[in-house]
Amino acid sequence: MKEKKSDKQSVATPHSNAKGVAGEGKKKDSSFWKKMGPYFAPYKKYIVATFGFNILTAFFNVFSFSLLLPILNILFQVEQTHYEFMEWGSAGFGECAKNNLNYYSQELIAAYGPATTMLLLGLALALMAMLKTGCYFGGSATLMPIRTGIVRDIRAKVYRKIVSLPLSFFSEERKGDILARVSTDVNEVDASITSSLDMIIKNPIFILVYMGTLFYISWQLTLFTLLVVPVLAFGIGRIGKSLKRNSLYAQSKWSDGLSQIEETLGGLRIIKAFLAEKKMINRFETVNDEFRRASTRVAIRQSAAHPVSEFLGTVMIVIVLWFGGTLIFSGHSPIDASMFIYYLVILYTTLQPLKDLSRAGYAIQKGMASLERIDKILDAENHIKEVAQPAEVKSLEQGIEFKEVDFAYTEDRPVLRGINLTVQKGKTIALVGQSGSGKSTLVDLIPRYHDIIGGSICIDGTDIRQLSIRSLRSLIGNVNQEAILFNDTIRNNIAFGAENATEEEIIAAAKIANAHDFIMQMEEGYDTSVGDRGCRLSGGQRQRISIARAILKNPPILILDEATSALDTESERLVQEALEKLMKTRTTIAIAHRLSTIRSADEICVLHEGRIVERGSHEELIALNGYYKKLNDMQQL
Repeated sequence: MKEKKSDKQSVATPHSNAKGVAGEGKKKDSSFWKKMGPYFAPYKKYIVATFGFNILTAFFNVFSFSLLLPILNILFQVEQTHYEFMEWGSAGFGECAKNNLNYYSQELIAAYGPATTMLLLGLALALMAMLKTGCYFGGSATLMPIRTGIVRDIRAKVYRKIVSLPLSFFSEERKGDILARVSTDVNEVDASITSSLDMIIKNPIFILVYMGTLFYISWQLTLFTLLVVPVLAFGIGRIGKSLKRNSLYAQSKWSDGLSQIEETLGGLRIIKAFLAEKKMINRFETVNDEFRRASTRVAIRQSAAHPVSEFLGTVMIVIVLWFGGTLIFSGHSPIDASMFIYYLVILYTTLQPLKDLSRAGYAIQKGMASLERIDKILDAENHIKEVAQPAEVKSLEQGIEFKEVDFAYTEDRPVLRGINLTVQKGKTIALVGQSGSGKSTLVDLIPRYHDIIGGSICIDGTDIRQLSIRSLRSLIGNVNQEAILFNDTIRNNIAFGAENATEEEIIAAAKIANAHDFIMQMEEGYDTSVGDRGCRLSGGQRQRISIARAILKNPPILILDEATSALDTESERLVQEALEKLMKTRTTIAIAHRLSTIRSADEICVLHEGRIVERGSHEELIALNGYYKKLNDMQQL
């Protein structure tokens, strides 16, 4: 009993884990770079390229503005000093550059006059602008593969995770909510985060280069300028936190809306039959209005980014203009008038990347809310795990054995208790019992859609938990009550999972499944599209296609889950014939409500409240006068 208890705890954990992922995420580092860093890793060469281009853009920008100094001096005739050429290295680079720029300007004026000199300086300014804009384009162009690649990678990662998660995860989550995370939330990450990459990569570079230039021109004036930056950061931070909180709420409301759309599409026939259109419309409109109100709050806070940063930036310029102007008028300024104008130009140029960075901050907060919702899927634990070195199984040699098997979806609600069952190779075992007795759960344990919490299930004497999941499931073919087909051609549905199947093999499988004749009567034959979930085919046709799919897989173990219960008499006869052909030479476990379909089974097991209460042949069970006899009598009536 001690062992069973520990097993139960180990299986119950994934269910609680799936529900508690969001709470767990709060404990994790939710910083932008921590979450997005792994997505950037494959694009290092593009990141290096975009950094290089943006650094060049910033430097070309600074140097192009420096050409304004001699132009201003010529235009306003404020420079009367005679300059001599200064050897490079004889003084600081900035001092040499400023001196020699003025020297060459004076030489040009002496040779060609002020007007021609201004034209030549203007052409140099245009050349610098061309280099700057070329590098700017290069930075944006090399960023595009990163942006589109990250969105692709997130979508692919989420889809891979969805396919790998156990069925129990999806029984606890709404389809609409999962669809919202895969579609709307990923789109929001694209719109908010990846679209901001340009701003969060280039703007810090621009700010660093421009601020370095400002410090070089006048560190005293720049230190005074920075006094207003904490006020700017405080305003951005307060709005950003509120934006993330409201974005999470808005996205959860849209998940509710998608869930209702998905339910409506699936249940449209019932909605119309019960005249419930108005009720469903009211339900959707309530959720839609809540989403609109939440989205409005998010949009209002996001729209505050530009006016807040614009106002604070203007205040910064006004204060610096007043302070710098006062210094110049007093005669104690560390820079002259033309250099002060250059300082103001660089300072004003710094404001735009600051504003862009603040807008990116708001957008990223909104995108991080969506990323947290996506992480609920990505962080969900898959408790169906393989051992370190799983054994491979190629075929069934002896049979399947259930030994004291217990199972529960939650600890307090056992579904199967003490199941002992041996299915010998080549035999047919039928499972019967009322709905909820555990029949479908029992067969779902064989391919490890769920893991048992007590006992063991063995194939040829080896516990299935010691086998590789891929080789285990390759042994098993399923034909379910609801024939699950994909929106593709009949050929591709039959060959689903059998990539190398030939045309002859597909046709042979269809003939055994009694499907070939109706397929050939269709206009496009095997290339006919079955529609969404096979909606263009009848129930019997869908079922025969799914049987053909199982035949083509040619599994040694066959699981039939009420494969004929939803069909009319004619379709049932055709499907039953196909199943009998399929069951030959295979080990079969069949779940049936119609007892007439399993009379010839080698053994019939009757399940009641998660236990096998009776077993034997049809005649032996009738003679027992127990549960099976009651079921048989009710069906005869």
